[in-house]
Amino acid sequence: MAIDRSALIILHGGCGASEPERMVGAVRVATARRLAEVAHEAGLPRIIIATDAPSAFEGSGAIINADGPERFDLQSRVLGIVRSYDLESVAVTGSGALPLATVETLAPVVDFLRGKVPGVITNNFFSADFSAWRPAETIAGAVNLMRDNAIPRRLRDDCGLQSTILPRSIATQFDIDTPGDVAVLSLTPNLPAAIARACEPVAALANRYRKLLPLLCDREAEVVVAGRVGSHVWQHIERETACRVRMFAEERGMAAAGPGHRARAALGFLLEAVGIEGFFSRMAELGDALVLDARVIEAHLGLTPSRMDRFRSDLFDSQRVSDPWLREFTEAAAKAPIPVLLGGHSLVTGGLMVLTDVAWTEHDALAGTR
Repeated sequence: MAIDRSALIILHGGCGASEPERMVGAVRVATARRLAEVAHEAGLPRIIIATDAPSAFEGSGAIINADGPERFDLQSRVLGIVRSYDLESVAVTGSGALPLATVETLAPVVDFLRGKVPGVITNNFFSADFSAWRPAETIAGAVNLMRDNAIPRRLRDDCGLQSTILPRSIATQFDIDTPGDVAVLSLTPNLPAAIARACEPVAALANRYRKLLPLLCDREAEVVVAGRVGSHVWQHIERETACRVRMFAEERGMAAAGPGHRARAALGFLLEAVGIEGFFSRMAELGDALVLDARVIEAHLGLTPSRMDRFRSDLFDSQRVSDPWLREFTEAAAKAPIPVLLGGHSLVTGGLMVLTDVAWTEHDALAGTR
């Protein structure tokens, strides 16, 4: 019988030392441990966790591959694991990816990894959170591979692998990157106990998110969504929500575009023209709530706040935001005349899809009690 030389590599590290960063990191540990369990159930023979926090994964059933003292380099790290374990095919993901994945979600990935056809399969070609490919050694030929978001594009453009996109679903599109994503996850019914406990610090933020839910089920409401929104998300919310949706889809692929890319956004120009308070006043004229990928606005303005400041902004903890502009922006968002949700790419993609699903679950449950 042939030996199965496939594996899932989960990358976890560099979570940061501030309180909000540690909180998101703890949730990512919990979701990564759960993904390892699901991958085992789906039939993957090896789950390898490459991490700078090996003690966090003790008892997970995965192979723990601790980071060395050298500076982290994605391509070298993955290639080193591929060669150390003599892997023929491999899937690579960050620890926050696919937190709602099931055995059924991973079934096509497992089939692909066990097959013989070269290629790459991913959840998002231009900004991947999860990628699987064969032959595993192909990654050695990728050029300028700095982030996992770019793996599918580099494997196609530099190495000639044909790409396939996993079905667009809540399970494949939702990712834990920011406190906002944790708030979304915390609202999801039937979470495993370990994940639910890890999400407890965002209870107050989750209450702000809960204000959006009734609007998604209200024919008279209008919700503004702005940021790196893909057509699949737009189609999903057009199909699955009762409200009207005003969409500003801008700068998709921004993270994977590289350091030379200059972001330009219509809402960024509006903000420059009318100021921060004027911006939120205009947004209130356009809708009853705003779901904002704030990273696009920041990139348009040429701002590079620390991850700590971004996370504190997402939590609406404006008093502890050190960047003056972001502090003022966060304060104005908190005082806006409509509910405002702040986050990154995942909030306006998989996060919005999850919120839509949760909204109808709660709407139907409430209707059943009347």
